[in-house]
Amino acid sequence: MSQESVDEEKRATLRRFAAVGAGGPLARLAGSDADADDHETTSEVPAAIRGYLATTPGAHFSKLRDDLQLGTGEAQYHLRRLVERDAVDSWKDGDYRRYAPAGRFSDFERRALGFLRRDTARGLVVGLLREPDATGAELADRLGVSAPTVSKYAAELAEAGLLDRSDGYDLTRPETTLLLLVRYADSFGPDAVALAADADELVEYSG
Repeated sequence: MSQESVDEEKRATLRRFAAVGAGGPLARLAGSDADADDHETTSEVPAAIRGYLATTPGAHFSKLRDDLQLGTGEAQYHLRRLVERDAVDSWKDGDYRRYAPAGRFSDFERRALGFLRRDTARGLVVGLLREPDATGAELADRLGVSAPTVSKYAAELAEAGLLDRSDGYDLTRPETTLLLLVRYADSFGPDAVALAADADELVEYSG
């Protein structure tokens, strides 16, 4: 692929997400960086980041950078400016730094988003939303992982306050977690999309 094609693909990606970001209440913050650089896409980057995070909250730095086809320095610069201007929230999650639109999520929801962005942890949560009485062995079989792997993630979810292990595996706030999965299903993957399609059947359990 030629450099010209790469640049055009990047511009198209930025414009697509910028259209989402431009509709937010803090859209003017995105436009205020227009004079930061002479590159024609610079003015679109802050709006694109906001639009991306509106649809993919809890994304970590590398995913955001790669999905928007930004350079590392470029992504760092604009994210730092958006965080400084209270347009974007940033928090540490283990080895990751995650981002989301400012003021939209509670501490619990931030922790949940972090785990839902991890394939195995999300699979465990989805499994419990579908089958609240599932055992560790059943979850391991469903996910195609070992029982110790399920135990490891269950312990991490419990430490984060998302899971109660006092009597089996019980999600502490299933309704909140289900809402996050359904609302941002497309950004999580096929398991979340399938869950969203069946969400009406799960409301009785989650409510």
